[in-house]
Amino acid sequence: MSTEGPRTEMSWSAWGDPDAAAPLPDAVVELLGAGLGVKRPGVRAGEIAAVRLPVSRLADTLRSTLASAVGGDNVLEDAETRVRHTRGKSTPDLLRLRSGEADDAPDAIVLPGSHDEVMAILRACAEEKVAVVPFGGGTSVVGGLTPRREGFAAVVALDTRRMNQLVEVDEESRTATFEPGLLGPEAEALLSERGYTVGHHPQSFEYATIGGFAAARSSGQASAGYGRFDEMVVALRVATPAGELDLGRAPKSAAGPDLRQLILGSEGALGVITSVTVKIHPTPAERVYEGWRFGSFSDGAAALRRLIQDGPVPTVLRLSDEAETALNLARPTEIGSGASEGCLGIAGFEGTAADVAARREGATAVLAEAGGESVGTEAGESWVHGRYRGPYLRDAMLDAGALVETLETTTFWSKIPDLYEGVGDALRSSLSDQGTPPIVLCHISHVYPTGASLYFTVAAAQTDDPIAQWWQAKSGACDAILAAGGSITHHHAIGTDHRDWYEREVGPLAIEALQAVKARLDPGGIMNPGVLIPEAAAPRIE
Repeated sequence: MSTEGPRTEMSWSAWGDPDAAAPLPDAVVELLGAGLGVKRPGVRAGEIAAVRLPVSRLADTLRSTLASAVGGDNVLEDAETRVRHTRGKSTPDLLRLRSGEADDAPDAIVLPGSHDEVMAILRACAEEKVAVVPFGGGTSVVGGLTPRREGFAAVVALDTRRMNQLVEVDEESRTATFEPGLLGPEAEALLSERGYTVGHHPQSFEYATIGGFAAARSSGQASAGYGRFDEMVVALRVATPAGELDLGRAPKSAAGPDLRQLILGSEGALGVITSVTVKIHPTPAERVYEGWRFGSFSDGAAALRRLIQDGPVPTVLRLSDEAETALNLARPTEIGSGASEGCLGIAGFEGTAADVAARREGATAVLAEAGGESVGTEAGESWVHGRYRGPYLRDAMLDAGALVETLETTTFWSKIPDLYEGVGDALRSSLSDQGTPPIVLCHISHVYPTGASLYFTVAAAQTDDPIAQWWQAKSGACDAILAAGGSITHHHAIGTDHRDWYEREVGPLAIEALQAVKARLDPGGIMNPGVLIPEAAAPRIE
């Protein structure tokens, strides 16, 4: 069972559907000038045909071999397709493309239609020393689609969009097996026909793929109820240059380390995920989302902790700090006026009518006792209707001349206050030192009995070199994350942007173990080289 019709292509120089983008209201543009010192518009994209591309380096012999494997129509080297497969959707990625620079575009894009075709591509590219970048929705925001090119004859993007089948629904076990190229909405539509849902809705949901969710350890906005995507996965099939991995014979097993966990979060550095089996749930009969106001971020965090630890647990549970609450709820003319004081939390409930009613009643008692004030369902429904709009707003602010970007982290509850303060201070200090004092917003986006994630949004006026400006700020924030005992990422993954801090977080022995695994599964090092796993040091010669 597969999807019908062509999918909407993402904008090549911005997020999402080009028809859904909208300019900022004049009042907001004026506020950017008054509040952040934005003095001039940002660089806007020209025509895609004007983007500078290097000449394709794909050898004729490899082109012929790939065409034999997947069909000539599925080996693409035209300029537009190469640009659309260049980098991901982080602010630096888009700024470089908007300036017309695509020096690291793939030399070709290959579209396999099956596991066997993926294996054939990997064998051919390994033989010719050509790097392979697995490409799903192209939504990476951490440099996950920007491999190291040195030492390779060429780079190809392996686009999984033709692998778009719902292979099987096991209703007795409540599992579904997907090919990796299905977009989130496509997978949900196919399951909905059978009365089921995966329950995975990250902000990238509309354009990210099932394979990408697994490869990046994605976490959806309803993770309190359904779990993270890596917790949903029960089986995987993986094509590697060294052969095939077929992992997951049972929900749980004591048969050695769980090798599924080796692939989840591997970001295409070990192989290509060609099949994913996940837990599924009956489509909820009822969904209710409501807002709760707390006097402070610390008060709200304590309430969320109490609820997730002792129950009843909502399906969605999140909390904005004071600054984010004010910007999200106030009208433009009221920003900074105290019109929206306190912190807004969102509690959502999905399930049968009886289950929703019972959990909602219990959660209401807990949150009220913890000092929360219910503000009704309007705030909750507003969040639901706007939960995929953030990246569009980011792009409109880039057009207006503001630098806007996000980062996220996670830690245990006892360390949340220090992490929140340390990262916020680092961002404010770095950007203020560059003459562009920022506004820093934060929310708790995912909660667990033992800890939570913090998601920061940063806005400042752009300097003449906004890419360097952001990198300096983010580097300081990443240092602060490790200093406060946080993890360098909760759900955005490592890519190339976080790689150095990942090495510091886990230590040299852990990195050497990963390098050894990569050397076995990918002897030629062709899989997304430089992403996730630092390059192994050259052997010492005594």
